[in-house]
Amino acid sequence: MTIATNTDTSLSQALTKAHEKYSGKNPKSYEAYIEATKSLPGGETRSSIFIHPFPLFIERGQGTDIIDLDGHTYKDFVSDFTSGIYGKSNPVLKKAIIEALDNGLQLGAHTKAESLLSSEICSRFPSIDLIRFTNSGTEANILAISIGLHYTQREKVVVFKGGYHGSVLSHFGEEQHQGGGDLKVPYEFIVCPYNDIAGTSSKIQDHSKDIGVIIVEPMLGAGGCTPGEPEFLKDLRELSKKIGAVLIFDEVQTARLSTGGSQKLLNINPDITTLGKFYGGGFAFGAFGGKKEIMSLFDARQPNSISHGGTFNNSPLTMISGLTAITQILTEDNLNKLNELGDELRNILNGIFVKEELPFKITGLGSINQIHYIPIMSLENKREGLDLFFFYLLEKGFWIAQRGLISLNFEMTKNDIIEFQDAVVHSARAVKKVISELI
Repeated sequence: MTIATNTDTSLSQALTKAHEKYSGKNPKSYEAYIEATKSLPGGETRSSIFIHPFPLFIERGQGTDIIDLDGHTYKDFVSDFTSGIYGKSNPVLKKAIIEALDNGLQLGAHTKAESLLSSEICSRFPSIDLIRFTNSGTEANILAISIGLHYTQREKVVVFKGGYHGSVLSHFGEEQHQGGGDLKVPYEFIVCPYNDIAGTSSKIQDHSKDIGVIIVEPMLGAGGCTPGEPEFLKDLRELSKKIGAVLIFDEVQTARLSTGGSQKLLNINPDITTLGKFYGGGFAFGAFGGKKEIMSLFDARQPNSISHGGTFNNSPLTMISGLTAITQILTEDNLNKLNELGDELRNILNGIFVKEELPFKITGLGSINQIHYIPIMSLENKREGLDLFFFYLLEKGFWIAQRGLISLNFEMTKNDIIEFQDAVVHSARAVKKVISELI
């Protein structure tokens, strides 16, 4: 269970030892993984949660804890990549879901819950006059882009380097794939520099009449939790109007930063907003909504309306769970408290990292953050440093994404945050100690 490296360094040696210790502690997960490889390529079906050298297999969750097959308990600080904002066993959601089950698993028809949920979302986002539901953020973004191109009768889509809009809509650059890559929906993309309006304007100037859509995350999520600068996002709003393109805000993650997402905090109204993850109350969910003149193209009462199907778009369980979550849990007070915890955690840790000259930093907004390893010397492997930190943190009973994502949830207490903060600092110190052997 080792990672191949070009240089025999203390960093790679320490990571090899961490892999060996991890492997020795998790024989049941390893056995389950080997069995999974017989029917799943690489033993998994969701690339973002794969762990090298092999993933843990989780048996159950309770509150903010997850328990693996070997009986280890971890505090979950990744919260299913922001979607698990409600924790593992919220009693309000559980009660609503059980009651919905009593009315039938899948009805294949309209229910009042879907219009109630849509009304609640529209009331929170001034930019959304009308909305349609999907089954994921990926699907929502594909449909939003497609309707934007149809509306403008143009073909090109502006995206940004480091952007992620779903499993077939990522734009990280080959350097982040180490020779691999991503499948992409075959739109005509123009990839522009994030947080650089001058560079963006320069890159699109020769294509302005062909650009139908500009899609942007108010904060790069999978691209490293890099917040969009307010002026950059406001300038994009003006630029899209100038060239006649539809501006899409991908708020699949950032919608949890306030009851009206990042756009409420920034006072920017895009033409279309995409949502997902937690708005389904824990079930698979996506949505796209925006200006009436765009979304009315789906109005089945109109001649030549655009068809948009999907067996589970209005699944009764998802509609009830989402409605319950929004009205009873995803409140302004709860979101403010959670985001304040995230801001405080990020500021405290960054202060300690600077003071102790630890090779890490954290970026993000509110309750969504990303820890980054900062190589001290050019010969260090950036991925190895972060991986070593991940395994040290796992040893202390805390679960984050191996890539460094940290996402808080409502089940967490102030004490959980303090314990996590201490574990992060100790793990960062341990990595620095290893690095010191290279100097």
